[in-house]
Amino acid sequence: MFANRFEQGIYILDEPEAALSPQRQLSFLKIIHDLATPLHAQFLIATHSPILMAYPGALIFDLDGDEIQPTSYQETKHYQVTRDFLNSPERFFRHLFRKLDEPESDA
Repeated sequence: MFANRFEQGIYILDEPEAALSPQRQLSFLKIIHDLATPLHAQFLIATHSPILMAYPGALIFDLDGDEIQPTSYQETKHYQVTRDFLNSPERFFRHLFRKLDEPESDA
């Protein structure tokens, strides 16, 4: 749909990654780039995807607090959680799968 329907204009998208695999998200970034680079289109995207947020030059705003705040890619919780999980999934699994009567440990 993205490749065949997007042309010139302003597009407001709410979590377009919901039905896209990581590879398709990368393909979507290419479509965005092909339309935005010659200034034919602008995109306002609400997303939880660290892949989409990584678009070069994207302006990222954090809507989680009381105020809308500009933020950097590396400061987003989505980036940080994904990075930490990929670096150490076993640490997350220990926490997630521990028995309720077991104390938490950082080891």
